[in-house]
Amino acid sequence: MIANSKTRKRKQPWSLWNERRVPSEYEAVTYKFHNHFRNEPAPFELSEEWGINVFYKTNREGSALVAAVEDWEGYRDTRAYTYRRYVEDQKDREVYCDNLIDEFETRNHYASLAPAWLDFLGEFYLPVRFAGHAQQMSAVYIGQMAPSAFVTNTFYFQMANEMRRVQRQAYLAQVLAMDTERPELADSNRTRATWTGGATWQGLRELIEKQLCAYDFGEAFASRQLVLRPIFDHLFNTEFARIAEANDDRLLTMLHDDFRTYDEAYAVANTQGFVQYAVECGDGNAELLRSLASRWQPLGEKAARGIAEGFAQAQGADSADAIVERTLAAQSELISSCGL
Repeated sequence: MIANSKTRKRKQPWSLWNERRVPSEYEAVTYKFHNHFRNEPAPFELSEEWGINVFYKTNREGSALVAAVEDWEGYRDTRAYTYRRYVEDQKDREVYCDNLIDEFETRNHYASLAPAWLDFLGEFYLPVRFAGHAQQMSAVYIGQMAPSAFVTNTFYFQMANEMRRVQRQAYLAQVLAMDTERPELADSNRTRATWTGGATWQGLRELIEKQLCAYDFGEAFASRQLVLRPIFDHLFNTEFARIAEANDDRLLTMLHDDFRTYDEAYAVANTQGFVQYAVECGDGNAELLRSLASRWQPLGEKAARGIAEGFAQAQGADSADAIVERTLAAQSELISSCGL
């Protein structure tokens, strides 16, 4: 016998039904996707003593930032991105960048650049793709360890944005080498040697490599989103764009303007939103995040100083002191905007 539709009880597969509304597409594909979070006796269906379970329970469930919040399913991406919506938006950005590059290449842009500027790019810009790859790994780790898929996705999309920037930089190295007949600009071994040995890069390299070893979720978030990312983004999306403009490299100026306006803005908005949620829902999280950011600040300042001293060598650049001051002011502004 088939039950009457009026008497049949509606199934409640999740709590959003209790709010008497239909979930959005974003909520439907994200809510409680991490069924391993706070799963007892262990996150994954293996022995509690297995390394993966011990690692997650120590660095995710055991993270003070995570433990202080009862429900992480309430956090939301500022743009409510699903994979489909993210791809649609970024397709427009990629079309813009492709058209921009095509236009400048028809003008024989690269061959018109001054030799001194090409020297500068080889020494103080092109190695940045190694830092970009490291930030991809950092974003993936935080996303993998996040306490809900609503948090995870924002970091996976940040990872994709890092990849977007690195791809453009790698392409630039190749076309510069071909159009200016300077093959060393596309020599990865040479560029890697500059990254691992050049004095300018060592502060940033130390910050990034140590940040990759910050396994506790709260520390990984604070070291990346409150120290590394705002310092790095300001240096390479704002300060470098200004220097490129002063050296008649409008292509790089406009590309980094695009990265700042869209990719960096997305990271900033989600940093602010995450901190607000963590602080409002977890006692002690404000002080914890302040403490973690302060712990990493000396490395951040050392990184900013090294890159600024390299940038200051470009024609038309401000002093290293001025660049560092603006960079740390931008970072401080971000932290203040998070209510910390």
